[in-house]
Amino acid sequence: MKNKLLLLLITLVPLHAAAQESTSANIIGVGSSGILDTYINQEKFSGIGFTYLYIKEHAKPEKRWNSIIEHELDLSTTKDRSKDNQMIEGSYNLYWGRYRHWQLLGDRLLLQAGGLANANLGFLYDMTTSNNPAQARLSLNLMPAGIATYHFPLFGKQFSLRYELNVPLVGIMFSPNYGQSYYEIFNRGNYDHNIVPTTLVSAPSFRQMLSLDWHTSGKWSLRVGYLGNYQQAEVNNLKQHIYAHRVMIGIVVRR
Repeated sequence: MKNKLLLLLITLVPLHAAAQESTSANIIGVGSSGILDTYINQEKFSGIGFTYLYIKEHAKPEKRWNSIIEHELDLSTTKDRSKDNQMIEGSYNLYWGRYRHWQLLGDRLLLQAGGLANANLGFLYDMTTSNNPAQARLSLNLMPAGIATYHFPLFGKQFSLRYELNVPLVGIMFSPNYGQSYYEIFNRGNYDHNIVPTTLVSAPSFRQMLSLDWHTSGKWSLRVGYLGNYQQAEVNNLKQHIYAHRVMIGIVVRR
């Protein structure tokens, strides 16, 4: 009987090692937003914004590659310098990527390098004008990406410091042309270079996140950090940017 139990344990150990590990994080943030879109208004707008971020990571201990998916929802309310005009911004970003990882310094340092596909859908709405008051945002990007995570003990507790960087390299985006109305595009079907290829030159954007995890147990962690998302482009003789700075706090669960 003992031999049978020992054989069963030996059989189960590799199965457990091959099991897929995953972490999920639900994070909310608040901070400043800066907006410019010369199709709607030549003025720069600034105000407060809110973000919800969900991150799901999958990894297998015996594999060198892991996957990640992120859902990001943003909503901002801003005003121009005179405080007379108000603009609302909202967006949804989907990020999906694959990373190769390396364990260094006795497994205290985890380095990940790979790439993300990013789909963005959003809008801008000027609350105080009736002439071209809205602008749609739609884009697809391929983004080189990297993550560095350092695990360390402090005051008898375990912590992890993490830094993530994404840079859009190439993609496509929707944009009306200078002086072109949405009525011309969608009602009259007048295409005028409205699907625009983008590169790091025409859309020099990047996104970064610095966070600290306090591992309160083997399963749960408290995460605090900073998220910076800087999106800008100059296409069809129009300039646009959205600069978002967020203080983030949330919960991480390991399974």
